[in-house]
Amino acid sequence: MKINIAIDGPSGAGKSSVSDLLAKKLGYVHLDTGAMYRAVAFKAINNNIALDDEEKLIEMLNKTSIVLNDNNDVFIDGKNVTELIRTNEMSMAASDVSKLSKIRKKLVEMQQEISKSKGYILDGRDIGTVVLKDAEVKIYLTASTEIRAQRRKLQNEKKGIFNDLDYLIKEIENRDYQDMNRKESPLKKADDAIEIDASYIDINQVVNKILDIVYNKLEVLRND
Repeated sequence: MKINIAIDGPSGAGKSSVSDLLAKKLGYVHLDTGAMYRAVAFKAINNNIALDDEEKLIEMLNKTSIVLNDNNDVFIDGKNVTELIRTNEMSMAASDVSKLSKIRKKLVEMQQEISKSKGYILDGRDIGTVVLKDAEVKIYLTASTEIRAQRRKLQNEKKGIFNDLDYLIKEIENRDYQDMNRKESPLKKADDAIEIDASYIDINQVVNKILDIVYNKLEVLRND
């Protein structure tokens, strides 16, 4: 028996890394929904399309192939853009794109269709509240702003990108505000989600907590 798992939370909380490791341990597929929004933003920027021009963006999206393989490598029209979309600029651009209702509707439909067969882990900001309302397990993963900024700083430095910590804190605060206050599907904890604060525990501890929740849920479902 397989179920679907929704992991929501703010930028930099570790959703993607946790989802990757969790998927490996469970033999599930991690569908990185945020990468899909980054891909749309990336192509728009490279085609000089304004990120608030919804009609041109949806026209572009309807002619675009976005594919994520089992390793969450991202391909736009056959080109691997995985590393190109993992930048601070693309993170903010993805937030702009995600405000647009037609873009969200199109991508949500794609995500729902993919996950129908169960055995998927989706992470984002509205998975448990919009995309997979019927997910058997819902997690809200969070961490303090400063901790998230410190982690982002280390990630960037590994890529040769050096940012001031205060700059990253402000950037994350701005992203949080955008995500929590957007009109379409704002970031919020689902009523039936279990919150995990990852500020002072490592990725393995987070994953083990979620595994306990998943195994307990599977046992309940088997006994129904």
